[in-house]
Parts: sequence; C-alpha cells; structure tokens
Amino acid sequence: MTSQSVSALVFGVVISLAVPSLGQAQATPAAAGPPVTTTPQTDAPPAVPSEKPAVLPPQKMGDIFMARKMYREAIDSYKEALDSVPVLWNKIGIAYHQLGQLDVAVRHYQEALKLKKDYAEAINNLGTIRYARKDYKGAEKDYRKALKLVPKSASIWSNLGTALFARKKYNEAMEAYNTALKLDADVFEHRSMGGSLMQERTVEERAMFHFYLAKLYAGAGQTERALQYMRMALEEGFSDRKKFIEEPEFSTLQDLPEFKELLAYQPRVL
Repeated sequence: MTSQSVSALVFGVVISLAVPSLGQAQATPAAAGPPVTTTPQTDAPPAVPSEKPAVLPPQKMGDIFMARKMYREAIDSYKEALDSVPVLWNKIGIAYHQLGQLDVAVRHYQEALKLKKDYAEAINNLGTIRYARKDYKGAEKDYRKALKLVPKSASIWSNLGTALFARKKYNEAMEAYNTALKLDADVFEHRSMGGSLMQERTVEERAMFHFYLAKLYAGAGQTERALQYMRMALEEGFSDRKKFIEEPEFSTLQDLPEFKELLAYQPRVL
C-alpha cells in the first residue's frame, strides 16, 4: 500500500468519526411510537466545585525564585511583603548581591540592621561585601561581630577563616575552619544560594586553600574528602609535596594506595 493510500485511509477514518456516512444521513427515520420517558437520577452525588490552586505568600515565592537563581523575580516577590520586616530587607540584599549590585545590596543590609540592630546574618552579609571588595580586615571585623551574636554559626566561622586566609593568617584561619567543621561536618560543601546568610567561597590562592582543606579533613578523619582536596590542591599547582608527609594530620593516610598514587600524580595544572 502506497503512502498516499495510507494517508487517504487515515484521513477517511478521521472523517468517518466526525460526521455520519452518506448512507446514515439518508436513512429512513424510525416509525413514530409512544413517547419515551426517562426517570431522572436522584442518587447521583452533588457536583463538588473545583478548588482553586493555593496561592503562595510572596515571601515563599521569593524563596523559590532565589533557589532557582531568578533573583529579579525574587526581589519583586519580597517587595510585595516588605514593610518593616528585617529578614526581607536582608533577603533582597542577598538577591542584589547575587546580581553583582553590591551598593544596592549594602543599602538593604543596612536597612535590615536599622530594624534589628543585633541581626547577625545582615552583619555577616556586610562582611561578605567587604571581602568581595578586598577589604579583608573589615570583613574579619564584621564576622567577629556577628559571631558574638551567634557563636555557633558554622558558616560565619567559615567566612572568618576565609578572611583570615586572605590576610595570610594561616594558623588562625585553620582554627576558624576547624571550629566551623566541628559545628557542621558539611560546612565547606554547601552550595545553596538561598537562605538569609551569604557564605564566601572565593579565594585567590586556591592551591594553598585546597591544601589546608585537605589537611583539615585529614585531621577530622574524613579520608575521602581529604584525598579529594589533596588532588584539587595538586591540580591547582600546589608543589610543596613534602608537606603531605611532614604534616601530622596526613599520617593516617600515608599507607593508603590512593594517597601514594596522589603523591606520584603529575597533573596538568589548571
């Protein structure tokens, strides 16, 4: 059967479902008889009106937009319920921060602090602005101020460590990182852009930074992550390999085949 005949057949089937055939159209009507009566159904359940979809409050919608990195839409949603709510001023600040509009972000963080002077998250977020502008000393000051209010915030301890690292205060940075890790074993793995607190992740000396994270995880007994950051340090150009032997934190890894392979690893530096 040709493709044209198949098409014609399919078309014919569709039409036959849509209208009666010629024979049907000319059929003789049935003889008139007594009228047929129908009994109305009285046992059918009453129709239930369809429910309207729930409308999420503006703050919830803003949080969803933030999670999807739709920052301008998030700003619009938060502004619908803004009023004098410090957390919303702070969240709008984060959205502008993510858009790279740091001056606007600062104004919103400051407005949040006018409404709530002990708002640790907003103080931290101002610190991340200072860090982005390479004012590492100012960032350190903000993080320490925030930690006086929330001493068990792993993210802020992590931020403090990063500011200290940028100032080449490596031992102090390790102490801050170690405190952060004790408070939250996954603190350095968080990637969420939502919430009310910014966590700094940019460093200039990435090879050294990854070496210190490898050392930190090794000391904490997190072998898999220690090896992961050891590899990353080497791929970023960390060349002082003897430190992996000399530093006591790596002593528990040195008999592992993976550790030995990494020591002999000659990566192409990224």
